[in-house]
Amino acid sequence: MATSPAPVLGVVGCGAMGRGIAQIAAQAGIAVRLFDARPEGAAEARSGVADAWQRLVTKGKMALADAEAAVERLCVCHGLEAMAGCDVVVEAIVEELEAKRALLRALEPIVGEGCILATNTSSLSVTAMAAGLSRPKRVAGFHFFNPVPLMKVVEVVAGLLTDAAVVDALVALGQRMGHTAVRAKDTPGFIVNHAGRGFGTEGLRILAEDVTSAPDLDRILRDTAGFKMGPCELMDLTGLDVSHPVMESVYRQFYDEPRFRPQPLTRQMLAAGLLGRKAGRGFYAYEEGVQVRAPEPPAPATRPSSVWVSGARPQLAGRIVELVRQLGGHVDDGTVPAASSLCVVTPLGEDTTTLAVRERLDPARTVAVDALFDLGRRRVVMTSPVTSPAMRDAAQGLLAADGVPVSVIRDSTGLVAQRVVATIINIACDIAQQRIATPEDVDRAVVLGLGYPHGPLAWGDRLGPVTVLEILEAIHGLSGDPRYRPSPWLRRRALLAKSLLTPEA
Repeated sequence: MATSPAPVLGVVGCGAMGRGIAQIAAQAGIAVRLFDARPEGAAEARSGVADAWQRLVTKGKMALADAEAAVERLCVCHGLEAMAGCDVVVEAIVEELEAKRALLRALEPIVGEGCILATNTSSLSVTAMAAGLSRPKRVAGFHFFNPVPLMKVVEVVAGLLTDAAVVDALVALGQRMGHTAVRAKDTPGFIVNHAGRGFGTEGLRILAEDVTSAPDLDRILRDTAGFKMGPCELMDLTGLDVSHPVMESVYRQFYDEPRFRPQPLTRQMLAAGLLGRKAGRGFYAYEEGVQVRAPEPPAPATRPSSVWVSGARPQLAGRIVELVRQLGGHVDDGTVPAASSLCVVTPLGEDTTTLAVRERLDPARTVAVDALFDLGRRRVVMTSPVTSPAMRDAAQGLLAADGVPVSVIRDSTGLVAQRVVATIINIACDIAQQRIATPEDVDRAVVLGLGYPHGPLAWGDRLGPVTVLEILEAIHGLSGDPRYRPSPWLRRRALLAKSLLTPEA
């Protein structure tokens, strides 16, 4: 089969994003014309990309001949008129709507009628950008992520007036450039920045409720749920001067949708200059750019005389009973707990207090343990407001007996990992419900763009829609906060799952 001729690509704006787009395009055999408003900007970009290829050659990751050929495909231009004859022009200038609209208006009479005008915007409306042009149907989003050569996903965004053929052409171009191209409707945050709202905003909500500290929040989500970084580490890395305005922008663009509600904490930190690593201090302190890590305190040496585990959730209870026995603890297998036993409950969305009262347990002797996620790297113990220090320490001491760290948190609907993961899944379900993207593209985009251990919808399948729905309904019912209301997409799948599990009468 003959391959289609390589298109000519114009890149306007030669900052980090423009350079990255030019690099992967030229590596893919595409001729690239570079232009920047700064007179020396395009030449600096060409030189910087050439240096990047030379480093790859030195490391043996690129052949010298391929690098030299790629450099020859980069043409430095000194005016927008050089974009005439391009098949696609990608703008990667400052993230300001009026600046981008002005650029597209300037490009329109220069390029040919068949030229696609693409924007690398991360958060602005493609529809608004195309409005007022004589041919708005050729404008689409072509959103790469930084650093472009390493982040192997590009969102192809259709505005309300974008021609379907334009989207198809950009999908093919993104794939030719070595990236996974996913299709999205024009909506705030598109796929990745939309789906990613649950991680940071729910983490901040947990901090606002004083459930745990920032270091323990990050540890729990890394070790039990498998995230590469916790939300506080991530916000310190990106900088609150970047992440907080995005949180506020998405929240406002969705007309104050509670699912995306930011928290006052990051606004206060921003005002105080606690931006993160770049400022030397954020959620953590930094010395020469390296996070100062405080060691976790050792677990208490005390142990409970016996452990009674609630059987209300047999599968989760079984995991805890097995673990207690492995750790050398004595399991109280009575119908009701003995007077001296530590009482353990295994919530799905509930808090310790609710379960202790519901099961008529002594709340001073009751703790909850999250048995839904990985128990091999970290265990999470949740107290009630009146759990005695002795029982708290005994629970922590036993569960840490094999050297696995134990985080002790205050009472919270949904513990930590349950509520964060369920929130992420719920937002992804709404993205699918609104057909912003296909379920498959949602998962591809999130795994490649955010590095989550699973795509959110695949994660929902692993946990089970009935379980995720139960977590959200419990949190919603106990908190009354509409941010936790389950998506209709999730409800329907949970209902279908229940019908398949329930035998006919």
